Amino acid sequence: MSLLSGEDLQALWLTLRLATTVTVLLLLLGAPLAWWLSQTRSRWRRPIAAVVALPLVLPPTVLGFYLLMLLGPHGVVGRLMAALGLATLPFTFQGLVVASMLYSLPFVVQPLHNAFDAIGRQPLEVAACLGAGPLDRFVSVALPLALPGVVTGAVLGFAHTVGEFGVVLMIGGNIPGLTRVVSMRIYDHVQAGEYHQAHVLSLCLLLVSFVALLATSLLRSRRHARA
Repeated sequence: MSLLSGEDLQALWLTLRLATTVTVLLLLLGAPLAWWLSQTRSRWRRPIAAVVALPLVLPPTVLGFYLLMLLGPHGVVGRLMAALGLATLPFTFQGLVVASMLYSLPFVVQPLHNAFDAIGRQPLEVAACLGAGPLDRFVSVALPLALPGVVTGAVLGFAHTVGEFGVVLMIGGNIPGLTRVVSMRIYDHVQAGEYHQAHVLSLCLLLVSFVALLATSLLRSRRHARA
């Protein structure tokens, strides 16, 4: 008897594809956001930072419910997409990507924010004196110096996306090959009394989480050793 069935492998592949897509997009969008939060003195800084951190304390089903209302055919975004001739996002892979990005946002932005804060202003002021513009300072100075934060954010964002359940259930349902990720497949196995299969898949997620935490810990240790 094989450890993983075809449907299990399909769910595992979909989960890895989702986590990779979400992590890449969050790094592309989260890095500029974290940089802005670390540099701005705008009065909107604290409210925006609170919104970014909201998924840390908000129940996943609550976030998923409001996203379903917003993105559904009767929601603001859903009606706009329908007017543009586009399909609505709920119960699609694209919908899972959007929901997962919002749910995992603080796990990527906060490590980046902390890394940018740790740089200080001196390297940026030196780069400005040498003629570097704002974009050049961000790309050539801030990002290389904040590399440990980038790696930490990527690892935490990936691991968090892999283990999602509540948001996935609300916005994606449980459609085989389309929105059924590993967490949903584990739930299906438990409901059916198939504890051996649930154990194998749970072990896969456990290993991913352990490796992510170990990698983050090793990265911090090396950074402190070099300091």
